Amino acid sequence: MTIDPTQFQKSVSLFQDAMYRLVRNPVAMISLGVLLIIILMSIIGPGMLPYSYYGNDLMNTNKGMSAEHWFGTDNLGRDMWVRTWMGARISLIVGFSAALIDLIIGVIYGAIMGYKGGRTDEIMNKISEILYSIPYLLVVILLLVVMPKGLGTIIFALAVTGWITMSWIVRGEIIQLKNRDFILAARSMGASGTRQLFRHLLPNALGPIIVTVTLSVPSAIFAEAFLSFLGLGVQAPIASLGSMINDALQGWNLYPWRMWFPAGLICLTMLAFNLLGDGLRDALDPKLKK
Repeated sequence: MTIDPTQFQKSVSLFQDAMYRLVRNPVAMISLGVLLIIILMSIIGPGMLPYSYYGNDLMNTNKGMSAEHWFGTDNLGRDMWVRTWMGARISLIVGFSAALIDLIIGVIYGAIMGYKGGRTDEIMNKISEILYSIPYLLVVILLLVVMPKGLGTIIFALAVTGWITMSWIVRGEIIQLKNRDFILAARSMGASGTRQLFRHLLPNALGPIIVTVTLSVPSAIFAEAFLSFLGLGVQAPIASLGSMINDALQGWNLYPWRMWFPAGLICLTMLAFNLLGDGLRDALDPKLKK
């Protein structure tokens, strides 16, 4: 089967046009820059001061910001700078891992639903609707209560039902695309179902998929912080932004800086991801092309 060079050039042109509109969106680019800084600091930040995230120093508890402790210390004398960026690292690992699992399961499940249609689509859709009807956090909390507590358990629990939204989006896109002329042409030339999905259908549904992944990361980050706040997330002495906020509540009136940094970092990260997702949606939606 020969490749039509005009079709390839058209795809490249559409991608370049989307990237051009994304670059021209100042809010999206600022959000991307903020996220890159947060990711970089989560990698190098804990090593910028000679303290560990679990080391106690009971002679220097609840100290304010200083040259020795840039973000101050907590009630056990642990350095807040190191723990904040370690908590950010945990949040990003959970967010990206859960989003990746949602992407893989959701795309495969949704593509099968949309492409097969009929009875297969009806049964698979009913299964996803039943799972979606169960409160999301309830499922996660029950799994965390039953399973051993740890980072892997949190990622697994968040991914159990997190893929459903992705599958519905992929299903809707496949249903819209599978009867288009280029798919009928590929089918008439003997293209297999797998080739139609991975060569023609999914690449044309890439825009909504990318946006959904971008928006699923902050949801997972918030869920991890909320669970850690309740004591169901990662366990001490591992640093988590949610558990740091919970610890800071005990001395909020006297030591407010212990709340400022982890709470502010969660808000900033989620805001940046959501604004970047909005920018990607605007850039990848051909209806918004001027």
